[in-house]
Amino acid sequence: MPETPRVIVAGGGLAGLVATRHLAGAGLDVTLFERDETVGGRVRTRERDGFRFDRGFQVLFPAYPAVQRELDLEELELRRFAPGACLARSNHRSTLSDPLREPKTLLATLFNPDISFGDKLRVARLVAELGRTDLETIFEEPESDASIETSLRERGFSDDFVGNFVAPFYGGITLDRSLSTSKRVFEYTFRTLATSEAAVPAAGMGAIPAQLADEVRSVGGTIETGTDVTAVSSDGTSADSDGGVTVTIDDDEEIDVAAVVVATDPPAARGLTDVESIPTEARACVTQYYELPPGTDLETGGRLLLNAGGEEPNHVTPHSEVAPEYAPDDATLISATYLGEREESDEELAAITRDALESWYPERRFDDLETLRTDRIGFAQFEQPPGIYDRLPDARAPDGPVYLAGDYTQWSSIQGAMKSGRLAAKAVLEDLSG
Repeated sequence: MPETPRVIVAGGGLAGLVATRHLAGAGLDVTLFERDETVGGRVRTRERDGFRFDRGFQVLFPAYPAVQRELDLEELELRRFAPGACLARSNHRSTLSDPLREPKTLLATLFNPDISFGDKLRVARLVAELGRTDLETIFEEPESDASIETSLRERGFSDDFVGNFVAPFYGGITLDRSLSTSKRVFEYTFRTLATSEAAVPAAGMGAIPAQLADEVRSVGGTIETGTDVTAVSSDGTSADSDGGVTVTIDDDEEIDVAAVVVATDPPAARGLTDVESIPTEARACVTQYYELPPGTDLETGGRLLLNAGGEEPNHVTPHSEVAPEYAPDDATLISATYLGEREESDEELAAITRDALESWYPERRFDDLETLRTDRIGFAQFEQPPGIYDRLPDARAPDGPVYLAGDYTQWSSIQGAMKSGRLAAKAVLEDLSG
């Protein structure tokens, strides 16, 4: 083992990487331990035979404040989705976009039969309203919370708008097609997407933690993968240079350090810290990747294909249309995402996807749809019902010089994870200097 570090970060997801970079950049001797062989946590990309598979359906919102602060977006070579979405049901597809950013969609959006003119006016009013809102205050406002559905109903949106667009679109974002998630998630993401498109790095979402890991090393931080923090014990005193917390590595090695940042997944973080306010109720999803012949065009214009006529799958993503680097030249890559933990076999899910596509594109057959990979993610997000943000722990919730970094201290998102890492590092630095 290396010389005993002054600060340990347990967990190499986005929150842990950001925390480590800020701590090391401030001159501390910091080691990050990650139990897996690679960093990234839930944000990973695997490569095989020229294909790139993100771990489940993931996108980056470049306009997130923490994303702009922590990442070099130019280096990531972002490939952007077109604004809006394609709405699909049996024998029917339509386009819903933002004509201000994509003028060529003006007529298709104005005359979209799935969304009424009244709802389009309500969207414009909502964009204007949220445009006057400070993003950083959305999760801090003391006003009563409500579900996404309740909030939309109060604003007068119709059943068609909620069912045809919001349910599948936010089903993809919150993994909750019932729209029982807090309206604050909707307001924050809707405000963000009103001015910037979702995107993926050309090399896959795994390029994000890879960039952060490079930054950690460049400022003197150490990353050790394949090493598990299995216990954290504090004497309850505050952080100082003489120690105050003992970390157990791989069940058999103890290290005394000044402070520890616990940046693991929520269940592991609760187990290490005994902080009961860490949320452990999860939302799950299954994403299945498929190969289609080269040149296959689903005519989405680089948008998500939303299931407006049913719930299986929730949506289809045209990966190689948006980011050609996700597939070799002789293939087309798409994926389908299902919400919840699915009992169907991989073959049965592929058959459901094939049936859905043939229903949406009745002029075509999809017999050549080939399943390449299936990701079954049991803990994709923590549940976010109305009011939960007032109960989440902050970075200093554990006893002694133990700190939390994870989206579960903010809200379930890349923004929440990165912001939490910075705040945890700030807390450690403040306490050590005090």
